[in-house]
Amino acid sequence: MFLRIDKLQAELPAPKRRDPNAAAALQELLGGKYGEMSTLNNYMFQSFNFRSKEKLRPFYNLVASITAEELGHVELVSNGVAMLNNGPDSDLDETGGGDITGAPFEEMKDIRLAASFLSGGGGAMPMNSNGNPWNMDFVTTTGNVVLDLLHNFHLECGARLHKLRVYETLSDPTGREVCGYLLVRGSVHAHAYALALKQITGVAIEQMLPTPNINLGQIPECAKYLEEGSHRRLYTFSPNDYKEMAGIWGNGEMALPGDPAGELTVVDGAPEGGKIHQLTGVPSAFTPDYAPEEMFEIAEQLYKKSR
Repeated sequence: MFLRIDKLQAELPAPKRRDPNAAAALQELLGGKYGEMSTLNNYMFQSFNFRSKEKLRPFYNLVASITAEELGHVELVSNGVAMLNNGPDSDLDETGGGDITGAPFEEMKDIRLAASFLSGGGGAMPMNSNGNPWNMDFVTTTGNVVLDLLHNFHLECGARLHKLRVYETLSDPTGREVCGYLLVRGSVHAHAYALALKQITGVAIEQMLPTPNINLGQIPECAKYLEEGSHRRLYTFSPNDYKEMAGIWGNGEMALPGDPAGELTVVDGAPEGGKIHQLTGVPSAFTPDYAPEEMFEIAEQLYKKSR
């Protein structure tokens, strides 16, 4: 089962402006071939289908714990997309029905992904930057541990290039922070799968890293995570389970050359994380069945009853 925490895995800065085209670019990290929907579903179904879990527990634990992290990555990218579509944090008036006679969203018909507003209300959807839906053809679960781990290594290396290219198209701090954090964590996952393959086959796959050769220390949004040691940590995302992966990620293994030095460690639980930004309700765009102020009043009453 999964434990949900009402935080994002990383603190995201508010957008400087509303930028739906930047949000469209960030969609590639959600529903693209190497996006977070792909990493999540590959590892999730591999963990569900994993054979001989007890006998191969360190390898199963590795895939299972990274699955939980990837679920949080889907949440992180989705929030980044919605934030860029929404614009800066604000306390706009959320009451009243909204006057729609003046075509208040005329410019939205010209954005790259008009459907993200017209159908999705400016939120994230499991699609790529062109609006093509993510699909299960991107999932590999063979039942062969070595083959699946090798596929996962390839997937994480491809995702590194994926994230760098998206980063290079963005200037807003929200999108860049998403890319920077995921570049570091994706490097961790590639390293972890390489070490797992070395344990099974004896082949030092980690010597191929970093693939592609990206110096994360030169990217400001990555450098701070390297300085705090995020590149050396794998999280169990559980209070008691999945500890056995320390035999792979740990056990004297060290950070990759070029990254700040130190021994790899398994951390119980989840990262501290950051707040989830509140998106402003826009009555003219979302026109609920009840007036917004009535819905807020109902929610306030429910909140008081729950305390």
